[in-house]
Amino acid sequence: MTPPPSMSPGMRLQSGGQAAVEALRAEGVGHVFGLIGSATMELFDALYDVADDGMRFIGVHDERTGTHMADGYARASGKAGVIVAGQNGPGAANLVTGLAQAKAAYSPVIALAGALASGHVYRDAFQEVDQQALFAPVTKKVWTAPSVDRVPELVREAFRVAMSPRRGPVQLNLPRDVLSAQAEFAPMQAPTQYRNHSAPGPDAASVRAAAEMLVQAERPVIVAGGGIKNSVLELGLEAAEAALGLAEALDCPIVTSPGHGDAVPHSHRLNGGQMGPRGNVVASRQVQEADVILALGTRLGFNSTFYSYDNVNAEAKIIHVELEPTAIGRFFPVALGIWADAVQTAQALTSALPKARDRLAISAQADAQRMAWTASFEADRASHLTNRDANAVTTDPAQPSGVFKALRSVLPADTIITMDAGTLCLQAHDALDYHTPGSLFTPLDFGLVGFSYACGLGAKLARPDRPVVSLMGDGGCGMTTSELSTAVDNDIKTVTVVLNNKCWGAEKAYQRDFFDGRYIGADVSSPPFDKLAELYGAKGFRAESVADVAGAVEAALACDAPAVVDVAVDPDALYSFRRDSFTHRIANISGAGRGR
Repeated sequence: MTPPPSMSPGMRLQSGGQAAVEALRAEGVGHVFGLIGSATMELFDALYDVADDGMRFIGVHDERTGTHMADGYARASGKAGVIVAGQNGPGAANLVTGLAQAKAAYSPVIALAGALASGHVYRDAFQEVDQQALFAPVTKKVWTAPSVDRVPELVREAFRVAMSPRRGPVQLNLPRDVLSAQAEFAPMQAPTQYRNHSAPGPDAASVRAAAEMLVQAERPVIVAGGGIKNSVLELGLEAAEAALGLAEALDCPIVTSPGHGDAVPHSHRLNGGQMGPRGNVVASRQVQEADVILALGTRLGFNSTFYSYDNVNAEAKIIHVELEPTAIGRFFPVALGIWADAVQTAQALTSALPKARDRLAISAQADAQRMAWTASFEADRASHLTNRDANAVTTDPAQPSGVFKALRSVLPADTIITMDAGTLCLQAHDALDYHTPGSLFTPLDFGLVGFSYACGLGAKLARPDRPVVSLMGDGGCGMTTSELSTAVDNDIKTVTVVLNNKCWGAEKAYQRDFFDGRYIGADVSSPPFDKLAELYGAKGFRAESVADVAGAVEAALACDAPAVVDVAVDPDALYSFRRDSFTHRIANISGAGRGR
């Protein structure tokens, strides 16, 4: 473009849409998810110009699922995921569910949405809705660009806020007239010029105090959460090794908060797996019986504890390490709160332990007690894993335990696994093994059904070198099947395993266990998902028997195409996870042989 004579040297005349795309390019964005709409045509036309220059547009069929793709991309890459809702009003409103999920997971999603022309605001115009107010509860921050010259600044600000601790989604509304207007723009700044690139480390006094508590503990346990797992995406295995190195230095169990079972590799002898009401009995028992709990980058929130001392030893001293200061001691009083990065704190504590032992002259008897605690844990963990295989039901109709055993036998060690909400996927959380950090992505904090498949597509685009397997129930899969064509059109080769029990399993379990089997709205009618996949141009596989599962999943992994495996699961294999929510009804339960 030849600049007009009046233009300053180095300046470029661009529309608001072009400026927005240039700002994305300056951020190094490689994938943009979105659904086109008339409100943002200038932005999409600018994306057309960069299609062959390292920025790939992934057109989706629904803004909600597109947001899940951006969310999965962000979680798997450690970078921001970008979603564009091309239409103001209904198109923008469809982002809400996905952004609420991203906020609950602290996932840095950048949502750009078309907005009503500035002159039409407050006139009950076509597709008018207050998008500024709509997105405020489900994002870290919302902006509406007031003029074309502010577009690059606000895109930069969106990335800065989304990527700052604690990370999370943001929303930028772009009015039609702002996108179509033109202005002169200076060259875009590099992210290094306006973004923080370090996190606070722990203070020396806190490290000393925490180290002394840990070396004096007879029954210490480390609870590793998202603060460790998410750091793996930025630092590589160094983050997991920092947590494991501390566990080794203490010779104590390390367990993970639910949804973060991949924070440390499954195979390590001190890794107990996921704890709490959604975890396994061995990991949970460590937290219930420990005398010192080091909460390392975890909130000790709902899914870990149900906010109850049933899941945390009320007598334990808690050392709470969190990058979000408002999370420290929020649900359980702490002996010591450390506002710092979890990885840096783990490394500092590992270095401080020998000096703390020398200062306090730890006795051989104290060492023996701690060693006995850890030896008992290791024996229990080994027994748990052995029994998990031995007790899996491998007869038909297929039970979840048999399906999970088959999956454990065939999934490659570097598989990324995405989960949905619902009873079958909840049972799978700690029934599968995560050998590589950055391998498990769930909707656990928001409990969103219909998340897994779209999340897997985004994760695969972020990590094309790794197999991606998405677990879904038949209800959740039915919500998102339109994105099969997105996978086919863009050659996104994930494998989706549909655990098909022909019902909304969690709710049907509650109706069975607490409402005398008065079923309403619990059953689901779906087409064969393997055949549906083939109609979309993907590959379909079917497992009618538990004996078919391993072979069908292996074939899907090897087919070099987007694939769906429809697995028939016993409709009566139901489990009530949230029994605590229905304690008021237990006295009303009648009859014998009720599912417990």
